Amino acid sequence: MVSFPNAKINLGLFITDRLPNGYHAIESCLFPIPWCDVLEFVPSKQLQFASSGIAIPGNEKDNLVLKAYKLLRKNFSLPDLSVHLHKIIPMGAGLGGGSADAAFMLKMLNHEFQLFLDDSILEEYAAQLGSDCPFFIQNKPAIARGTGTDLKTITFDLKGYWLALIKPDVHISTQEAYAGVSPKASEVDLEELILSKDFGLWRTELVNDFEASIFPKHPILAELKAKFYESGAAYAAMSGSGSTIFGIFENEPNLSGFFTEWTPKIIKI
Repeated sequence: MVSFPNAKINLGLFITDRLPNGYHAIESCLFPIPWCDVLEFVPSKQLQFASSGIAIPGNEKDNLVLKAYKLLRKNFSLPDLSVHLHKIIPMGAGLGGGSADAAFMLKMLNHEFQLFLDDSILEEYAAQLGSDCPFFIQNKPAIARGTGTDLKTITFDLKGYWLALIKPDVHISTQEAYAGVSPKASEVDLEELILSKDFGLWRTELVNDFEASIFPKHPILAELKAKFYESGAAYAAMSGSGSTIFGIFENEPNLSGFFTEWTPKIIKI
């Protein structure tokens, strides 16, 4: 069985509170984009995992895809599988690639072995794997609150627009990202702002709270965002806690000459 786990971007990201358990509460619009990994499994005499494409650091036994399989196997009789992940979505990029891989594994197992788990149950399993994972169960634009697992699906699209993304050679740890933020209640109605599709308002009000502290430490990110605007982007921002910078364009962008070190990934939505 084969699936194509896709990435996401964050349209706005507000850090609204610090919770008693040490985690932070957020408010963000998660938006799926057609930039995909490839995930496949076939029957096997023993559980196996292999990957290709972008090298995945760390022990393969810790991969979220295997964790998703083992999580369901605790409650269901699943056969051994040979699993292959072809990694295309950059890692540590704020694009949710690893979370998507895990969520799609849950959905594949549910379908292939007729576990009859509805989306709400799958989301509960996914939440045990990571805060972005539940979003990829329904995989539709959603307002995320709390630790990111409280989701409200919204009817919103950017069909016909173009998306350009650059992931520079910058690593931002979760600890670094959250160390620089000061939580505060959001002053905008995020859902209303998103649905307005008013890019003029988005530029000033649809902010990513991580940018204020991360950009001074990594000036290249601020430069990339500025270059997207110079090249005609209707809106540009950092996705998640970084380090991908994206721009939304109303027409197919001509970015030749704007970026000398990196080639943007350009997608028609």
